[in-house]
Amino acid sequence: MIINGTTLAKDIKNQLRSELAIWPHPPTLGFVRSGDDLVAKKFVGMKAKTAAELGIPIVEFALPKDADTEAAIAAVREVAVKTDGVIVQMPLGPAIDAVKVLESLPIEKDVDAMGARSGTLVLTPVVGAIAHILDVYKGQSFVQGKKVVVVGQGKLVGAPAAAWFKTQGAEVSILARGDDLGLLTFADIVVLGAGVPGMVTPEMLKPGVVLLDAGTSEAGGTLKGDADPSCADVASLYTPVPGGIGPVAVAMIFKNLLALVGKK
Repeated sequence: MIINGTTLAKDIKNQLRSELAIWPHPPTLGFVRSGDDLVAKKFVGMKAKTAAELGIPIVEFALPKDADTEAAIAAVREVAVKTDGVIVQMPLGPAIDAVKVLESLPIEKDVDAMGARSGTLVLTPVVGAIAHILDVYKGQSFVQGKKVVVVGQGKLVGAPAAAWFKTQGAEVSILARGDDLGLLTFADIVVLGAGVPGMVTPEMLKPGVVLLDAGTSEAGGTLKGDADPSCADVASLYTPVPGGIGPVAVAMIFKNLLALVGKK
């Protein structure tokens, strides 16, 4: 089954609209981004579009080209005062220590769950999307006891996904980018977050595998996943790129925002 993330995201946004309808006023969402990075601007634009659909006001702070770590931290603190949730959109400028900037995020406003500390109040949006997809199509207890292979160790996908699957009782193996992918043959669930287009092909996978592709990169001017699209032929569940986990993850940002405001 090929998952339609756009449809799932629409359902989540409809649920959020119902919740927001009984709020006295909507929460606000803030963005801090590098002012001259086109990729960061594009991603903020995508999220701002969803915010507009939900009637959620946004505050955006574009850092100047020569901004350093201290300036970025000051921006995060300024935006945090004005909003209910804050996203630090990566990448930041070359003179900025991203870890220190993320550490400055108040945990109660860390919508992306990216703060460099132990413990967060919500799941990262990508992991939240994975959890939602599995819940909808496989049920809450599906993960327990399954063999899971996570490819990639990044802060957005690999590391938080591996940690979450462990909490759900799965047997988790983690492969770094460039490792031998032989373990994939034995996996019940594969999570991809390496950012290497088409690195996984059908013969590497066990028939019936749940294939969760969150590895996004650009190749030939188009967005590609880590799995070759033909992997859908052997998977019982497959999230394509684009259109799979991505739209659900964007919706999860706003679900996280409402959850964080509700925890205050």
